[in-house]
Amino acid sequence: MVLQYKLKTEIRWKKYPGKHKLKFPVRECEFRLLSEDKKKILVNPGKYDKVMKRFRQIEFFKHH
Repeated sequence: MVLQYKLKTEIRWKKYPGKHKLKFPVRECEFRLLSEDKKKILVNPGKYDKVMKRFRQIEFFKHH
């Protein structure tokens, strides 16, 4: 899975480097989760907490 982010005012999505390496506050960005081949959106754009909650659910069921 690939986590991407962008500022709410920007158009282009970028690869998420990590919460501590982000130059902007998390609340100013939108996030989305894509499949590994980047062809399918697994989680629609939204807040960090919402996207990460779904990410953890997918990871949990993938390994169990």
